[in-house]
Amino acid sequence: MAETDVESIPEPAEHQPGTARSEPRRKTISNSYVHRLQRRHFLLFDVLPIFGTVAAVAFLAVHPFGVTELVLLLAMWIVTGLGISVGYHRLFTHRSFKAAPSVAAVLAVCGSMAGQGGLVSWVALHRRHHECSDREGDPHSPNLAGSGLKGRLRGLMHSHFLWMRRHEYPNVVHYAPDLLKNRSLVRVARLYYYWIVLGLLIPTVIGGLVYQSWTGAVSCLFWGGLVRIFVLEHIVWAINSFLHMFGTRPYRSREQSGNGGIFALITFGEAWHNNHHAFPESPSFGLDWYRLDPGYWLVKVLEISGLVWDLKVPSKDRRESKRISDKSSPTAGAAA
Repeated sequence: MAETDVESIPEPAEHQPGTARSEPRRKTISNSYVHRLQRRHFLLFDVLPIFGTVAAVAFLAVHPFGVTELVLLLAMWIVTGLGISVGYHRLFTHRSFKAAPSVAAVLAVCGSMAGQGGLVSWVALHRRHHECSDREGDPHSPNLAGSGLKGRLRGLMHSHFLWMRRHEYPNVVHYAPDLLKNRSLVRVARLYYYWIVLGLLIPTVIGGLVYQSWTGAVSCLFWGGLVRIFVLEHIVWAINSFLHMFGTRPYRSREQSGNGGIFALITFGEAWHNNHHAFPESPSFGLDWYRLDPGYWLVKVLEISGLVWDLKVPSKDRRESKRISDKSSPTAGAAA
């Protein structure tokens, strides 16, 4: 998912200090100022990485792709991907475990470097997605654009990419009051654009030092920065789009989420999407030890280290109560 930064969006007048509330709190905000911010974020962090990836390929004629570029691409992708999956998603959105303030801050910074939206905005948007999933109000459902091949293709394009250009903005006062009360996290969130720049500077500086040339610095900026953002974005967006239209469904849930376990490793476990929608409070998306879930591996390492605690993994009985029997669903087999 991607969204603009919450700190740039004014709170509705009826919620500002000293103003009497004359109407119920609005769940979403939609005005020209919000839409301008959305377009700016869309162009800078969703469209620009596409051109950056094309430029990286073209730059191979000037500087060949080497081990340094590969290491930086993978390292920055893992760091920022876990920041989104473990930090933005499992910790801040669903509060599936508790973390020490230092761990929370590090995860918030790593997630911010991904360029997929400011912390509070991302959380508010994802909570609204769960509230309205695959129904009216869901900002990125692929299943609301009509039937037939044309409708399905339109839905996939909308949910994967186009929805970010302009949409109703979830009111963070309604959807993320817990984060707004956390002053340390708000301070981190206010530096969202600085964290993105940091995520671009790190590979650039390392590349310049390793290669001792401007071409090495630019090459590593491309591969460790823009290409990395491009790759991670499309991996995350595929969860929103394809796994709400395709995949296996071992558990009952009110939307059309599916598991795509074959992609579990590269999605940091996010591809167990039906599992997640069935048990959104769980820090484990795979649920079983043999289902690859790198995000949960990190959570467990942090738990062993005493840095996180109170993991809300559903019991076996609760899981079985929501399981779709093989008789009622031929897709709910072991491959799910």
